[in-house]
Amino acid sequence: MGALDGIKILDLTQFEAGTSCTQLLAWMGADVLKVEPPAGEPGRSMIRDLPDTESYYFLLFNSNKRAITLDLKAAKGREIFERLVRQSDIVVENFALGVLEQLDLEYEQLKQIKPDVIYASVKGYGTWGPYRDYKSFDMIAQASGGVMAVNGTDETPPLKPGVTFGDSGTGVHLVAAILAAYIERQRTGEGQHVEVSMQDAMVSFGRTGFLAHYLTGGMAAQRYGNRVPFMSPSDLYPCKGGGPNDFAYIMCSTQRMWHAILRVVGREDLVGDERFEEQMPRNERCEEVCEIISAWTSQRDKMEVMRLMSEAGVPCGAVMDSADIFSNEHLVAREMIVEMDHPERGRIKFPGCPIKLSRSEKLEIVPAPKLGAHTDEVLSSLGLSEGEIDELRREGVV
Repeated sequence: MGALDGIKILDLTQFEAGTSCTQLLAWMGADVLKVEPPAGEPGRSMIRDLPDTESYYFLLFNSNKRAITLDLKAAKGREIFERLVRQSDIVVENFALGVLEQLDLEYEQLKQIKPDVIYASVKGYGTWGPYRDYKSFDMIAQASGGVMAVNGTDETPPLKPGVTFGDSGTGVHLVAAILAAYIERQRTGEGQHVEVSMQDAMVSFGRTGFLAHYLTGGMAAQRYGNRVPFMSPSDLYPCKGGGPNDFAYIMCSTQRMWHAILRVVGREDLVGDERFEEQMPRNERCEEVCEIISAWTSQRDKMEVMRLMSEAGVPCGAVMDSADIFSNEHLVAREMIVEMDHPERGRIKFPGCPIKLSRSEKLEIVPAPKLGAHTDEVLSSLGLSEGEIDELRREGVV
């Protein structure tokens, strides 16, 4: 059994911030039932590359779930949903504020149906505060949460990171909130409404990078690019090949690491040199330090640089692009890159579950469900006959 086996979740999420949360819970064994309108959630067709199947975007965030179609605006659809709520532990949603309120499906209503329900929400700016009605997407949250302001250099405008911190980062925060509420319910028998705003999550992620700077200096954090300020050498260094991702990041935080770097790059003559021996002098000669290391890294492949530095005890990471990631032997060994069979796409590689539990059973990662794939199964479990299900389908309720 998976760690969360037996926990039933109704998944009303769409796009990424919410779906990344429920996917992680499904990977850990929860029974996640994705509830979509009969036309499907918008993510199914987002960034679509093939006309007759779900987009990779949808597949990335909906594996290991079941799926049912249900028109929540229809009286019969509402009735079926209420019956599903009674059988569930958790309801997760990431609609814009007001959408579920208009359907009378917010927490206070569902609490009347199931008093101990845990109702989990992702909102752009939360359900209270001056910005509560503002809409948000990933990059909006990154901008308003301080992430873009510290990304880039003094010569660039604020930059959007290439990864979706605003969406998936918020989803991870919501997983923690849901599990905390579930554990608390085990103790008290009571449910509650938990929420994470995307802006709040970004401020939380950025507290080291910009809040500490502001709190200690009373000024906005600077953009340092790839360098860690006041810790030379800590930078991105060019490697052999000259491609856009032929770089390795080397970080040095102790004098021992500095000596190890000098030995690896063949500059033992600089060990003990007062110009570089201590941190402050190295910071003052940052460009010289960079030239010393770059002269060596530029003659070697990025993976070789990573291996040699790491073997010497120096933290170093090759800049791995998507092609590197999906073929990386370490990630394959850790089952972070897995293969699965998709009915239309055939054998495909996908990112796996990053959470590793020593005792709980690892679940096989299976493709995201087709639209409404489990509708008949779920409705039958509620006691509806085949004829009743057909009638619901003719009426457009499912």
